Amino acid sequence: MDEAEAEVPAFTGFPREHWKQIASTNPLERVNKEIKRRSNVIGIFPNDGAIMRLVGALVVEQSEEWHLTRRYMSHESLAKVINPDLENKLLEAGEVA
Repeated sequence: MDEAEAEVPAFTGFPREHWKQIASTNPLERVNKEIKRRSNVIGIFPNDGAIMRLVGALVVEQSEEWHLTRRYMSHESLAKVINPDLENKLLEAGEVA
């Protein structure tokens, strides 16, 4: 932990509305739980490739869901990460309170 001391507050470089999502591992825990649920149904895999196909399919499915249906972080807040000057422009235009 002492070696990572400088990295621990790295999330503060992101907009404040992202802090809760960055600190949370809930999405990762959900994916791991779904992998465990589906792999328990199968029981024994014939080879490593079969495991990789199952996990790969689940991860692709989750990625598509995150892209198409859920907005874990809004486009506007992500734009601030990509272009930090955007927040200042939005403030000047009166679009951000």
